[in-house]
Amino acid sequence: MNSIALLSAAKDGILTGSIYALMATGLTLIFGVMDIINLAQGILVILGAYLSYALQVHWHIDLFVGLLITIPTMFIVGIVIERLFMSRLKGPEKTAMSLLVTYAVSLLIEGSLNMIFSVNDVQLQGWYVPKAFAIGQIHFGYVYVAGFILAGVLLSALYFMLYRTRFGVSVRASLADQTSAALVGIDVRRVSTITFGIGVAVTAAGGMIYGATNSFNASSSYDLISRLLTIIVLGGMGSLGGAMVAGVSMVFIGDMVGVIWSPVWSSMSYFVVLVIVLLLRPQGLFGKQLTRAA
Repeated sequence: MNSIALLSAAKDGILTGSIYALMATGLTLIFGVMDIINLAQGILVILGAYLSYALQVHWHIDLFVGLLITIPTMFIVGIVIERLFMSRLKGPEKTAMSLLVTYAVSLLIEGSLNMIFSVNDVQLQGWYVPKAFAIGQIHFGYVYVAGFILAGVLLSALYFMLYRTRFGVSVRASLADQTSAALVGIDVRRVSTITFGIGVAVTAAGGMIYGATNSFNASSSYDLISRLLTIIVLGGMGSLGGAMVAGVSMVFIGDMVGVIWSPVWSSMSYFVVLVIVLLLRPQGLFGKQLTRAA
């Protein structure tokens, strides 16, 4: 294997992996605060992609400019889903029941998208989508680089919110122990609702980049959610840093396997690594062994 292939795999791991990390961060944030495994995250990414598609086709709004509309819209979608469905899940079976409820939500959104947009594949367009520049023998797609920068900005904003704001203190307290957080006056219910909205809002950005770099339809969500779940389990359920590291690592490992052996084994490599890590460290790379208090 030559150094060019290695550098190219590293490039893909960082650029593409950062987008997956952004989407998975929303998923792991929701789990960390609410003990909810959001199986609808994949279809919400596709919904974000379709919103960008609608803005582009009907109003000729640039993909990145359109995020000023789609991110707040997806935040509201998240709030509505949490209020209608997630807030009703209580008790020791909450996590297990969340799988069924969010899967049902996923099917509802998937069916609606199929009716509105049909089952045909579409792809987001822009003058920068097919463009690339080279540094030496390594080519960098404009949209991938822009997506990496976007992911960096949004992840930095999320970090700032968590560690430099009063609301972030409430979120981190809820991540650690909801009962103790409530005892010191934190409105855990409000924190959960806003957190779910934030976790869904980031899918607008991830969906836009995904839609610009892949053809998609509503059924594309199944591949997405399998990858996102792999990331948060590999990184550690509820670990934001773990989601970021696992997102980049997943793409890098997949590309390396594709170069060394065969592209056929690329996707399978994610799950092989996941099984190995869980055998050696069941809580994931950055997960905590102890279960937090409910």
